[in-house]
Amino acid sequence: MTAADILGYAAGALTAFTFLPQVLKTWKEKSAKDVALNMFIIAFINEIMWLVYGIMINNWIIIATNAVMLAMSGIMIFLKLKYK
Repeated sequence: MTAADILGYAAGALTAFTFLPQVLKTWKEKSAKDVALNMFIIAFINEIMWLVYGIMINNWIIIATNAVMLAMSGIMIFLKLKYK
């Protein structure tokens, strides 16, 4: 494994959990009053595009990172609609 691979995996892991603090806070407080739904809809669409791109070029770092981000964005959209 090269230094570039290690950096890619580390960056992917960190990026994948960008929304985790917001997901946990929203779930714990059962309130999404201050969460911008549009941001998560844009992120959701963006993650779909990145995921398809990762699949097209067969890059597992991009695929894994964006699959987790897609799940986090989807959870936030669900929580925003649930706790609106």
